[in-house]
Amino acid sequence: MLQFPKWKIVMVLLVALCGAIWSAPNLLPRETTDRMPSWWQPVSLGLDLQGGSYLLLEVDTAYVKRELLSGLVEALRATLRKEKVRYSELGSSGLDTVKVRISDEAERERVRPELRKLDPEALLEVSSDGMFVFTYTEQAMAKRINQAVEQSIGIVRRRVDELGTREPSIQRQGTDRIIVQLPGVKNPEHIKSLLGKTAKLTFHLVDDTASPEDAARGRVPPGSVLLPSAESGRGLPSQYVVRKRVEVGGDLLTDSQATFQNGQAVVSFRFTVAGGKRFADTTSANAGKMLAIVLDEKVISAPRINEPILGGSGVITGTFTTQEANDLALLLRAGALPAPLQVLEERTVGPDLGADSIQAGAIASGVGLITVIVFMVLIYGTLGLLANVALVLNLVILLALMSVLGATLTLPGIAGIVLTMGMAVDANVLIYERMREEQKAGRGLISTVQVAFERAFGTILDANLTTLAAAALLFQFGSGPVRGFAVTLSLGLLSSMFTAIMVTRLMVGTWIRWRRPKTLPL
Repeated sequence: MLQFPKWKIVMVLLVALCGAIWSAPNLLPRETTDRMPSWWQPVSLGLDLQGGSYLLLEVDTAYVKRELLSGLVEALRATLRKEKVRYSELGSSGLDTVKVRISDEAERERVRPELRKLDPEALLEVSSDGMFVFTYTEQAMAKRINQAVEQSIGIVRRRVDELGTREPSIQRQGTDRIIVQLPGVKNPEHIKSLLGKTAKLTFHLVDDTASPEDAARGRVPPGSVLLPSAESGRGLPSQYVVRKRVEVGGDLLTDSQATFQNGQAVVSFRFTVAGGKRFADTTSANAGKMLAIVLDEKVISAPRINEPILGGSGVITGTFTTQEANDLALLLRAGALPAPLQVLEERTVGPDLGADSIQAGAIASGVGLITVIVFMVLIYGTLGLLANVALVLNLVILLALMSVLGATLTLPGIAGIVLTMGMAVDANVLIYERMREEQKAGRGLISTVQVAFERAFGTILDANLTTLAAAALLFQFGSGPVRGFAVTLSLGLLSSMFTAIMVTRLMVGTWIRWRRPKTLPL
């Protein structure tokens, strides 16, 4: 018992040293830690401690449904034209149905297999009069909405991360909502403007068979749409008639950067290999025509194709400011949102409130620590003092783990630390009470210590495992501050098990060899 293996001694000392090193930045002023290396940073403070912005966003699920139906309509139109099938009454009905009528029975039977392949998730029914009805079930719509929300979360994360916001928290709430917490961001207007843009970039051919004036009167050619110009009022057309067919999509972009051309801010872009080939084919086959660059249903510019563009890159021009060009490049790099996001709730937490929370948490932690220390010394004397040393080391290791893992400390997280301090000495209490029982039973000093640590271990392990299971459930099903509490509690339990079983045992054994007492001072 008293002969502690050397490798265990080395391990305990190394853990204590590493804990002291990685927890040290938390003692320094926050403004000085930004100049430190990334691997040596203090614990990140959450929104409620550091201050910042909170946004609750909602994905426009009706837009997702409309886009799904619109895509099926365009796919039907392209397939029927390719197969040279006469049709009528093509369009969507409600938010879950697309219809098209094919009068000729022979053509119906010939084209039915091709139409069935367009979207296997849509139910297809064909009436006796030749009406093809595609219907999406609730399960199919829910699947598409779930995909849209998950994709939106990823794109929002990329947009926010590129802004350099430290430790943003982005998570899903319910079916179609997203919570965005931005610690340190005091003015969320710029963030809202970026998150509120769908940034759906597409390239379309301008339909030169109809004028915008005729289209405004309702005479829009089939397969075309009238779109407003983002540059209206500057000597350019206020509207354009463009083909609905997307020649090249923004999803094929591989990079975009803000740059300058002739002293004007522009956005350069580069396609993937597949996108570059499609862009080259489009510009080669349509020389002399106008190519509309459409962003969020507005025509940014519509340059004329003078010659094939074969390099797989291009430039978006316009009357951009430098900030607007940087924002557009960022949006294109992050990707287009599958649906618009609406801001349902917005809160700004001031740094003063966060400072008050930190002060209150520090006071609570200090009072809790002092209370536990005094209690252990009064009840267990010298052994209680050794347990207090292990408790302080436990806090040091806990802060180090949170710093290394990049965990965010929230106000509930501080509550988790205070709770951890009380629970950390539970293991020592179990061990020491077992020592009392064994000593009263007449065991010798060495035997008492050995039996107490061995038999208390099972109880300590069971108690901590059940609490860890509860913390895991809180982390899995909770959100925001609840997760912060679960993380802090779990790390505290793991570090307290190490300090109670390894550190306390080493210190008790060292003290017995040094003082050689006849009985334990309990």
